[in-house]
Amino acid sequence: MQIRWKYIFGLLTLVCIALWLAIFSSPDKNLHLVACDVGQGDAILIIYGNTQILIDGGPNNKVLDCLGKHVPFWDREIEMVILTHPDSDHYTGLIGVVKRYKIGNFLYNGLSAGTESYEVLEKEVGGEGIKGVIAKKGTGVRVGKMYLDILSPEEAKSEKDSNDNSLVIDLKYGSFEAILAGDAPKEILNKISVNVPLEYIKLSHHGSKTGTDAFTLDNFMPKLAIISVGKNNYGHPNKEVLNLLKERSIKTLRTDETGNIEITSDGKSWGIVK
Repeated sequence: MQIRWKYIFGLLTLVCIALWLAIFSSPDKNLHLVACDVGQGDAILIIYGNTQILIDGGPNNKVLDCLGKHVPFWDREIEMVILTHPDSDHYTGLIGVVKRYKIGNFLYNGLSAGTESYEVLEKEVGGEGIKGVIAKKGTGVRVGKMYLDILSPEEAKSEKDSNDNSLVIDLKYGSFEAILAGDAPKEILNKISVNVPLEYIKLSHHGSKTGTDAFTLDNFMPKLAIISVGKNNYGHPNKEVLNLLKERSIKTLRTDETGNIEITSDGKSWGIVK
């Protein structure tokens, strides 16, 4: 019996040490960018040190699985949530996120979907006292060496198509640069000027031909293209877009084939986490 208690005590000691190391160990200083597999929708998680920024939440609660895998279990705060535009495949999952996590700031384009589910999200955000910020071109976020800049729209207008009002985000960390295009149409993306070649682009609208054409790819010259997509009846991703990517030898990864897609960068080099 005495020997058994020694084993139990030793096991508890090891558990306590593991928990202590998990809680108090310093996070690495790299940028982590995760395209969450949420099915036919978008959810992008940015991790930098102790800061997490979630861009969109997908069409369901699968985003919570992604957060559970990539955010430490003791960290119940997401410093910022950004909703690119109020389409259900981008905002629905955020309802569960707001209920489960403490949210620092909520950035959005200022428009409402006018649906019951979006009203639920608005009530959750308002009920938790989360600071809402209307974002547009020129809005910027700075966290250490990480820069997030909104490149579009100039100002969201309700009479426009929802995708026209989608926030387009430029993420910079040292020499690493990524465009997170939401569902913005190619006519808008093709007017955006950035330093090229880009390291990363989250293709607009799940690889739809409305969001990407030859000019788009030649304008951004991405080394890696991510397509956030699930089973759908829309033909996403479009075969023409996939052919354009192949012709340009742009490495392409899809969440419906790969699951969560994580890349990391130290500001100089970057790589895909296997």
